[in-house]
Amino acid sequence: MSVIRTAVTGVGAYLPEQIVTNADLAKIVETSDEWIQERTGIKERRRAAPGQCTSDLAVEAAREALAKAGKTPADVDLVIVATTTPDLTFPATAAIVQRKLGVPVCPAFDVQAVCSGFVYALTVADGFVARGHARCALVIGAETMTRLLDYADRGTCVLFGDGAGAFVLEPVEGQGTTADRGMLGFALRADGQKQDLLYMDGGPSSTGTVGHLRMVGAQVFRHAVVNIAEAVEAAAAQAGISVPDVDWFVPHQANQRILQGVAHRLGLDENKVISTVALHANTSAASIPLAFAEGIADGRIKPGQLLLLEAMGGGFTWGACVLRL
Repeated sequence: MSVIRTAVTGVGAYLPEQIVTNADLAKIVETSDEWIQERTGIKERRRAAPGQCTSDLAVEAAREALAKAGKTPADVDLVIVATTTPDLTFPATAAIVQRKLGVPVCPAFDVQAVCSGFVYALTVADGFVARGHARCALVIGAETMTRLLDYADRGTCVLFGDGAGAFVLEPVEGQGTTADRGMLGFALRADGQKQDLLYMDGGPSSTGTVGHLRMVGAQVFRHAVVNIAEAVEAAAAQAGISVPDVDWFVPHQANQRILQGVAHRLGLDENKVISTVALHANTSAASIPLAFAEGIADGRIKPGQLLLLEAMGGGFTWGACVLRL
């Protein structure tokens, strides 16, 4: 049976120039390189320059993804930006990216599911592409998380960085089997009852301020390992594959210990895990495409391989996606 699948045809990434090391943070908050690496695996992160907005990072990643796909902005007919750090309250950062790239009139909107945003955005884009409503979708995860941090809180300020990653998605014909190229299965979840474990303490309609990121780290870790594993297994079941069948596991880059915990719970060989958290920390919605782009750049991820993506973020939100490149 012939079906239309949503395929990844181009991947791009962008990291700001400024590198902030653990030693740099130790100068402003009570911490150390050893303490941070032992608990998180993070060595450094990037910080956007003054005046450099989330949309600017997104545009750079999008340009690379389009070039890799052999497309131009004129080909794009859908723009989705996953972000929790928009340039403005409105318009959507996607509309700003559309303008800056020179994309023609088309749907352009943001998805806000914090660190899970990219997986959520892929699911939304699949609804457009696989049903014939878009021929060239641009899905971007972009964040300037360093602007949400309280640098007196050593439990959170060491964890996050800025960056952007992008996918170009196009329709391809498949046979409705697990051998098809493209998106094969998804699982999305949310539980608003866990809000107080990971949240921002400000907002336009509550405090009229941006606020700062707040987190109960130990409980987030515990929920992350259990929740992510369940969503991964659900996405794999929908795709008709077994988790050990995947060639690469490309998780949200939150914390090296979480990555190891999830892989262990799923029975996945740690050698199949793409980990880039050491070099860019937690970039929220940008972390999956950044890790994906790194895996392609260093030759590990190749066309035809089966990949498993997952993320969990504030809300709580979490989700997983299975795709064949």
